[in-house]
Amino acid sequence: MFDYSARPDLLKGRVILVTGAGRGIGAAAAKAYAAHGATVLLLGKTEENLNQVYDEIEAAGHPQPVVIPFNLETALPHQYDELAATVETEFGRLDGLLHNAAIVGPRTPLEQLSGDNFMRVMQINVNAMFMLTSTLLPLLKLSDDASVVFTSSSVGRKGRAYWGAYGVSKFATEGLMQTLADEVEGVSMVRANSVNPGATRTGMRAQAYPGENPANNPLPEDIMPVYLYLMGPDSRDVNGKAFNAQ
Repeated sequence: MFDYSARPDLLKGRVILVTGAGRGIGAAAAKAYAAHGATVLLLGKTEENLNQVYDEIEAAGHPQPVVIPFNLETALPHQYDELAATVETEFGRLDGLLHNAAIVGPRTPLEQLSGDNFMRVMQINVNAMFMLTSTLLPLLKLSDDASVVFTSSSVGRKGRAYWGAYGVSKFATEGLMQTLADEVEGVSMVRANSVNPGATRTGMRAQAYPGENPANNPLPEDIMPVYLYLMGPDSRDVNGKAFNAQ
């Protein structure tokens, strides 16, 4: 496990947006960020799940989060602009962006992967991530210390059979991270890095590995040290790096 111990007020006063915040790693990260003082913007498709995370954060007495129902599969360019405008009006800046939302799609040989399935995975995992990054970057540049964290995968660092669109999308994720990191290096207070969560006890993992015993994998809460490290001031000079949560 990534070795880092976050102090209680690590993210005090920070505004952090988390995609896919309704469950799994996104929900765990949102709660961890809130527990360390951040105002968390909970972005996701299923409002019911987001509301549950909201309630848990509020019940714990952490800064009041914001629920942002947003469908990354169907969102149009003007909706991203409206989202950025809302964040600017409410907060005047953004200090952190965790790209966590993704779908696995069919695990099948490329030869049998339909174009529709390929494009759906790329739409959610890559296109939407780019749109969010580009529209929110001006707000991140208004922060004194902003961090963009991209969620990668071992199959986005070395290609593996039958991971199809998902694997390709995670290679694209690493590429987007590296390109952004190089562009912001030395010219802004924004940094960009990626995290490979590794095998974690989530619904997505169960979908990808139905025969696996989930109890053998750590809970999302257990892999939070690297997520906290990259969002806080201790990683201020870290840019363009690929991390492993485990």
